[in-house]
Amino acid sequence: MEYNSRALIPYAQALLRLPAHIQQLDMESNGKRINNHGVEIDYPVGEVDFGEPGTNSQHSFFQLIHQGQTIPVDFLGFVQSQHDLLMDNEKFSSHDELMANFFAQPDALANGKTADEVRAEGCEEELVLHKVFDGNRPSSSLLFPQLSAYVTGQILSLYEHRTAVQGFIWDLNSFDQWGVELGKKLALDVKDHLMEARNNEVGESDVTCENPATTRILNYYVKNSRDAAINGGSKSPGTRATSVTRKTHMDHFPPQIHDLGGHSGRLS
Repeated sequence: MEYNSRALIPYAQALLRLPAHIQQLDMESNGKRINNHGVEIDYPVGEVDFGEPGTNSQHSFFQLIHQGQTIPVDFLGFVQSQHDLLMDNEKFSSHDELMANFFAQPDALANGKTADEVRAEGCEEELVLHKVFDGNRPSSSLLFPQLSAYVTGQILSLYEHRTAVQGFIWDLNSFDQWGVELGKKLALDVKDHLMEARNNEVGESDVTCENPATTRILNYYVKNSRDAAINGGSKSPGTRATSVTRKTHMDHFPPQIHDLGGHSGRLS
């Protein structure tokens, strides 16, 4: 449908890390540029996956989803709560309150709110357009009996199957991840530069990387990281930081100055 993002909203705190898992599953698998035949793909594949549990997401990025970009949303809800709570003299339990949002949010995305409906509520005219929702925004609602181990397996199987089928349709290999190799290789090169810098004597020239920006911030890191903190900014000939034991939290103090220059670099 030519949407580039997808949000996953589980209405269960126990699934806090599910969106991150689906990120890895989908983006790591289908974020490709070459198809199974070695030909560059000239159609959109993959998508940006993100999400948060229930009402956390409503106060985090739902403004964008309701009135900004159109992003399909998957809502996951459960009939029975793992930890429901009903207070004395209350009509609704904590799970009922949560699920009320689960049912309401897809309707808000689909139906929106017209200017006439906003005016009928007595809204000031200058605010009417700000409170209009276009609607017609896609979502899926999946309601499960309870978050059990079996249902968790169903959820994982559903999204794994979805990712694999997309790969079949897009004619790409969802089961390799060559895209992460370059960063790993460059990290090895940076480690070589770091080792060179750690072994340099005081006053020796800086290390040089292929990228001038990386050269600058790498040398700044070397000069102001553990050698500087442990040896007071100087290093005796032949001293290697690899021989220093890890500092504890007792060794850390709030910084008193910064290097930005404003107000003579003072933080207070």
